[in-house]
Amino acid sequence: MTTERTVRVGVIGRGFGARVVAPVFRDTDGCEVVDVVTPRDDDSVNALCVRRDVDLISVQSPPFLHREHVERALQCGHAVLCDKPFGRNFADAQAMYNLATDAGLLNLVNFEFRRHPARRELRALLQEQVMGVVEHLQWNAFHGVWLDPSRPFGWSFDRDLGGGWIRLSGSHTIDFLRWSLGEIVDATGAVRTTITERADADGHMRRCTAEDGYTAVLRTEGGASVTIDATSTNPVERPNRVTVIGSDGVLELTNDNPREEDARIVLYTRDGAKELFSFQQGDTYLTQMREWAEIVRDSVRRGRAEPDAPPFADGLACSKVMDLLARRARRDDDGNGDPT
Repeated sequence: MTTERTVRVGVIGRGFGARVVAPVFRDTDGCEVVDVVTPRDDDSVNALCVRRDVDLISVQSPPFLHREHVERALQCGHAVLCDKPFGRNFADAQAMYNLATDAGLLNLVNFEFRRHPARRELRALLQEQVMGVVEHLQWNAFHGVWLDPSRPFGWSFDRDLGGGWIRLSGSHTIDFLRWSLGEIVDATGAVRTTITERADADGHMRRCTAEDGYTAVLRTEGGASVTIDATSTNPVERPNRVTVIGSDGVLELTNDNPREEDARIVLYTRDGAKELFSFQQGDTYLTQMREWAEIVRDSVRRGRAEPDAPPFADGLACSKVMDLLARRARRDDDGNGDPT
């Protein structure tokens, strides 16, 4: 495929896929969306995957359908972009990674927050070690997107279907940590479910088996410790805050939440404080999605992942950390003991 050829995209997903992904690809030069199909209709999915006028299948279905849809797309010879959290669990992630490796086809995971301007800048500063060697990183993310108890029960609140705040939100956080600090070699923590029941579409009350908040304690291969404290049921929205303690100073990012106030990165040393980065955000999310779509387009055109375009291997590594964290965090509640 030439580097100038239009990349034809088929989208599986009528939620985020239809609302965000398909419009972004339509607005990206050199891309064409050939169809957007519902993930719950096998005939529609099969009809899309067997088309020959498709270069990329974007799997934006719920995580419990990722494995099935990725396998179908690969069987039909298409490059695949799969949404995070990349399956329901590590077993799904491993299976999808194996399928893509065996097929020898381009595979990417939708970690689009790598394109957020503040996170890109923070990573660059971490790599430059402006605060010295990283010793500890603390990440606070207190949001209220699941606060409303009338929000209907769905797969997001069902652990077995791939739901929970660790997988839905924490996947982006863990990807950033791996991308910036190297592999995470240990993980433990605690989970909480603030709203324990929700009504489904038929009005029947269902127990929420997935967490809506968590605290994580991680360790990187370089020896740095990491703590994450995150919730989806905070009564008052607060800006994200990332604090990095280094051997020579402290680096602090305030607010990388794309629809909130301006983001700032400040370096604190014994000599005082210095602002290293500020960004007036606006609706940053669409901006980063457009940049991400261009990276995906270029990866498909060249037949290989562009720099900072995470392949399935990154999704697999992230899933391994999430599973370890979730299983250890739940052991006291479930009585299952330490994971193997």
